[in-house]
Amino acid sequence: MLVAAAGVPLIFVLILVGGDWYAAAVAAALAVAALEFQRPRFGWLSPMSLLAATAAAAMAGGAHAGYNWVLWATAAAVLASLVMLVARFDVDTAPIDWSWTTGALLYVGVLGSFVVLVRDLPDGRDWVYLTVFATFATDTAAYFCGRALGRRRLAPRISAAKTVEGFVGGYAAGFAAVVLLNYLLGLRITGWQIAVLALLLPPFATAGDLAESALKRAMRIKDASELIPGHGGVLDRLDSQLFAFALVYLFYQWLVV
Repeated sequence: MLVAAAGVPLIFVLILVGGDWYAAAVAAALAVAALEFQRPRFGWLSPMSLLAATAAAAMAGGAHAGYNWVLWATAAAVLASLVMLVARFDVDTAPIDWSWTTGALLYVGVLGSFVVLVRDLPDGRDWVYLTVFATFATDTAAYFCGRALGRRRLAPRISAAKTVEGFVGGYAAGFAAVVLLNYLLGLRITGWQIAVLALLLPPFATAGDLAESALKRAMRIKDASELIPGHGGVLDRLDSQLFAFALVYLFYQWLVV
């Protein structure tokens, strides 16, 4: 709670400021998250880890600059990882090493770039506030409802802590948060549009959480790292947000514009 008390105001200010400072902060967070993704297999500072971190940060910067970020940054990073694998080729590990690094680029770099793209939308500041705090509401309510009422496991093979009761509580809180934040922020969209977003955002946030849990289960680790006391790593804090931001950006492009 102490970490959240210090971190939430900082996040609020960065969203408010936007622009280059916001993009730089997102790029730095994605670089650390990519290192955390690579760490279980390659270590913190291996060439493959540093490549993923640099590429993830570059994708965020490219998204802010308006370049064709997905195509060029991903293609360049994937090709660079292939060159590195050729240089240190091991027939037993090369396919997994390359797949692991490509996964980091797609999961952290591409999805993370939507965090920048949403802020650069018209009224992007308010869309980011809605996404971040509705996702917070979903995660927080799911945690407390699960602790208080949880009986049935939601996905026991992936996460023993997540329950059906927690999911329902998180869904209700996330839905209410989207509707309330839309009203408070004055976003100019119709009732049916905000209803669609309110219905979709909570399960997307939960799917993002479960996706990272599945990755950590495959990596045989509990947390991405211990960089944030009491919260794990940067990737642990971004998991729900990555899916939620991608949803909000696509929702805006398809249903609002």
